Amino acid sequence: MALVCALTNEVPETPVVSPYSGAVFEKRVIEKYLLENGCDPISGKELKPEELIEIKTPAVVKPKPPSATSIPATLKTMQDEWDALMIHSFTQRQQLQTTRQELSHALYQHDAACRVIARLNKEVAAAREALATLKPQAGIANAPTAIPQPALASEAGGAAAHPMEQAGMSAEVIQKLQDKATVLTQERKKRGRTVPEDLVTTDQVKSFLTVASHPGLHSASVPGILALDINSADHSKILTGGNDKNATVFNKDTEQMVAILKGHTKKITKVIYHPNEDTVITGSPDMNIRIWHVPTSQTQLLLRCHEGPVTGLSLHPTGDYLLSTSSDKHWAFSDIRTGRLLTKVIDTAEVGLTTAQFHPDGLIFGTGTVDSQVKIWDLKEQSNVANFPGHTGPISAISFSENGYYLATAADDACVKLWDLRKLKNFKTIQLDDGYEVKDLCFDQSGTYLAIAGSDVRVYLCKQWQELKVFNDHTALATGVRFGKHAQYLASTSMDRTLKLYAIE
Repeated sequence: MALVCALTNEVPETPVVSPYSGAVFEKRVIEKYLLENGCDPISGKELKPEELIEIKTPAVVKPKPPSATSIPATLKTMQDEWDALMIHSFTQRQQLQTTRQELSHALYQHDAACRVIARLNKEVAAAREALATLKPQAGIANAPTAIPQPALASEAGGAAAHPMEQAGMSAEVIQKLQDKATVLTQERKKRGRTVPEDLVTTDQVKSFLTVASHPGLHSASVPGILALDINSADHSKILTGGNDKNATVFNKDTEQMVAILKGHTKKITKVIYHPNEDTVITGSPDMNIRIWHVPTSQTQLLLRCHEGPVTGLSLHPTGDYLLSTSSDKHWAFSDIRTGRLLTKVIDTAEVGLTTAQFHPDGLIFGTGTVDSQVKIWDLKEQSNVANFPGHTGPISAISFSENGYYLATAADDACVKLWDLRKLKNFKTIQLDDGYEVKDLCFDQSGTYLAIAGSDVRVYLCKQWQELKVFNDHTALATGVRFGKHAQYLASTSMDRTLKLYAIE
């Protein structure tokens, strides 16, 4: 098969190949292109002439050097012009493709904007109609009730009297989500180019040992720690939720309990430590979500978004909004500043939801269902945009990697599946021992390591998906696992009522 230059579409006299794109070029043509652009015309990566690899072909007898006034000189000039024309044509084709993509994106944005404007016009018309029917006296009398006091007043009873009404996703909220996502995407791309200097190496992870075990965080009469989280701003503070209906804030450095949070009427199955504030969020089968002020150990807000047990919690990257799922088949999006329920959406298949997790950018999120499905949702459109089938049994845990490209999922089928969010397909399945129960998954902040908690605690190296370390110190099922800053330590909780810490001794 004859070689063909990727720029001129002709058989090259001196063929060379790019080590980045693998494309074949005529040497003199690509050298001219590199002199002007300095990058591979196919892949766009930086390329130097000395990096080109020559392909050995039968030698071609070249004509003698022409004089300036000879016919060969004229032909040489025409050849140079032809080469320049081919390069220009190739550049034009690339620019055309880029313009088409930009036009497509602009049309999509215009269509989305039109839909938002139409929805807002409809909401404004409905609000005006409702306002016209209200009496001024009633509006004045009811004005104080706009403050979310009922949620706090219901504290004495331990639960809200009725589920909250939906306030709706305003254009201001959507713009806030979009602005945050734009910033996070740029920051993530910058972080993705380098690995943190303090990140532990794979050899150090392999040498991790159990450096602490704390059995006294929760009641011994109702044993079991069910949920775990670490304060991302102060990695010495660890939050746990227990079978004893309490949540505990523990300082691993001083080995002292900072706060015991009491108020739920059933066990606590989900906990979140706010990344920027001394605030924690807890969820329970008692259908309530509580937002706590740690220094006072008091409930700031009590959210009643669901009519069934709360099964999943995830804090939006803005730190202002909370995603929750429930066995009542709905997911809810709430404002933790005002206590308002912004929107509540039923699962498309009308099945119970088991877990939830925001994507690092915050514009999409994943949910797990009792019928083995992992679903990806668009938060702004409140629609199901992708489904990942393949598991058997209820989904027990999901986790997005920091780079935003991978999603790890687990169910009651003794395996962990890795999904590529760009191609929407499963590219790796980590098969565990028969009967292995996975209860929690966690990527470290850099996306280098993946930890699994269940029948034991395991750490894998991402991309190669190589098993680095297995911890068998718990005497019962491990229920939670989290990495400390730069993976300097690993924390896990278990039904054996202990919090264990692993690090280099």
